[in-house]
Amino acid sequence: MTQYVSYVADEAAMVAMGRALGESCVGGAVVFLLGDLGMGKTTLARGVLQAFGHQGKVKSPTYTLVEPYDTARGSVYHFDLYRLADPEELEYLGIRDYFDADALCLIEWPARGEGVLPQPDLVLEIALQDRGRRLQWQPQTARGERIGKRLVELTERMV
Repeated sequence: MTQYVSYVADEAAMVAMGRALGESCVGGAVVFLLGDLGMGKTTLARGVLQAFGHQGKVKSPTYTLVEPYDTARGSVYHFDLYRLADPEELEYLGIRDYFDADALCLIEWPARGEGVLPQPDLVLEIALQDRGRRLQWQPQTARGERIGKRLVELTERMV
């Protein structure tokens, strides 16, 4: 599958990129968010939620593992599996209930849930580049390919 790359210079650009991702995710998706601590995964999630119409705060679900958001466009579940000790813990959380076809699931630190999480539609990795961040995304499914192409269209307009 195709791989796409974009650059964001600052926090505002990361939120804008998140909004573009949110606008690209029509009909739900599973998106894995990769990157070291402090790379902006939750900032990106804030932009996604803004695209879904959420106006409130967006906090990292580091301790709760998941923060659910019911929006006018549908359900968004923001997962942070950083503190997960064993992927089997996700079964006790009822993880499979979150992955219905219309929900958008943003999953930080997905490697910690390996073997329990479904295949992602899109994998997005954030890394340092100069003073900003390099975002690289790769579709994993046909749905992910549609999201990836739409995200490219929207990010080209941002430049």
